[in-house]
Amino acid sequence: MRTKCLLCSRIDRISDDDPLAKKLRNRPIHTYTCAECYDRISRKAKTRRGEKQS
Repeated sequence: MRTKCLLCSRIDRISDDDPLAKKLRNRPIHTYTCAECYDRISRKAKTRRGEKQS
């Protein structure tokens, strides 16, 4: 299955048997983010959470 990252428009291929592919097929509202964008968002969210807790 070909997927396009919502943030950077990079096109990736994921296996049709992958649970993420099934989720994207069955619920189009779910969006795909590539690993790089996902990691970047995770790092920023963790730093924000750390700042709020202090």
